[in-house]
Amino acid sequence: MNVLDWNTLDADAQAQALTRPVQAVAAQTREAVAALVEQVRGVGDIALREITARFDGVTLEKFEVSEAEFAAAELVVPAELRIAMQQAAERIDAYHRAGMARPYSVETAPGVVCEKVIRPIGRVGLYVPAGSAPLPSTALMLGVPARLAGCREVVLCTPPRKDGSADPAVLVAARLTGVHKVFKIGGAQAIAAMAWGTETVPSCDKLFGPGNGYVTEAKQQVAQAGAAAIDMPAGPSEVLVIADAGAVPAFVAADLLSQAEHGPDSQVILLSDDAALIAAVQAEVEAQVVRLARENIARKALDASLLLKVDSIEQAFAISNRYAPEHLILALRQPHDWLDLVEAAGSVFMGDYTPEALGDYCSGTNHVLPTAGAARAYSGVSVASFQNQISVQAASREGIANIGPCALTLARAEGLGAHANAVAVRLGVAP
Repeated sequence: MNVLDWNTLDADAQAQALTRPVQAVAAQTREAVAALVEQVRGVGDIALREITARFDGVTLEKFEVSEAEFAAAELVVPAELRIAMQQAAERIDAYHRAGMARPYSVETAPGVVCEKVIRPIGRVGLYVPAGSAPLPSTALMLGVPARLAGCREVVLCTPPRKDGSADPAVLVAARLTGVHKVFKIGGAQAIAAMAWGTETVPSCDKLFGPGNGYVTEAKQQVAQAGAAAIDMPAGPSEVLVIADAGAVPAFVAADLLSQAEHGPDSQVILLSDDAALIAAVQAEVEAQVVRLARENIARKALDASLLLKVDSIEQAFAISNRYAPEHLILALRQPHDWLDLVEAAGSVFMGDYTPEALGDYCSGTNHVLPTAGAARAYSGVSVASFQNQISVQAASREGIANIGPCALTLARAEGLGAHANAVAVRLGVAP
């Protein structure tokens, strides 16, 4: 990891320090993804079969997971894992149910009633990564709120394994949440298939889920083309830790490595006002990384990661808000006292005993979060992400008499005569 003193850097160097690895290859990624997306859009399942053989090393006759495959998955997933997934699903349900939007009705003037009604999005597509590490937890994070929202049809895509099967734990998690169809398709090609539809895969109204830079770029391209809406940019994982002198170096190092192991394009950053802590964390990272099964992946991520010395914890929050991390860990004494300084972050983890891994799996919050600075304007997945909130209004004769003159004045000011006339004919006055 690179150790830098933030206050010795000029403006350009500071901006470069906060650049994500994936942003450095954006143009190359866009071109590659555009070709894949257009191929799937043009020839459907034929393209999916060829791309899957090329990238996943397996030729599939059928993409949809059969009932026999679901049954086989149920038999091989250990009981301990099944229980853990069920417990996680219950906590995710409890958290998301508590935050569900509610319909309401209000009389804004005598005779004028405005309402909000909530409807589930009809067909949604979920993407669950399973490249270097299958993520059944993502199936829970997406499937539970989709179920709570009441979506009519939930489609899930996940990459096939070399033997042509889907990861059994992903399948069990999908069934736990009531997913209707699962397809063994990964990468940008899965996003294109769910956006435009193929002979096998139905087109979806909105797409959800995290992925690598290619998956994230594919989501943005299909959204720009108007093929499907998307939840948010949710690309390579990242964590930023703000730590004071009282933080436990071993804990901080473990949190940094838990995100570094996601992939070589992940990024982890530590901000601290204590040079001794930074040195201790650096030593702990090196001591712990050699014990990881995914050491090589983690080391590649660490090459683009930072240990930043700041002048104060207040300055650390200013930098964090500029970076807008997917995950923000506050390894601080009395962390809740600092929470008001957080302006932009996907999810916050407070104190020495709240590792980011709890949010990834089973605290109840959602781990599908905005990355690459999108937390400045986007929120993580919630039940509302799977719903449409529709405004409704009804005016009686009394109601239009009360607010019609207001509408007339505004329509005339904007020079929109037909708008004014639509009100005037009901009031029996000149537009």
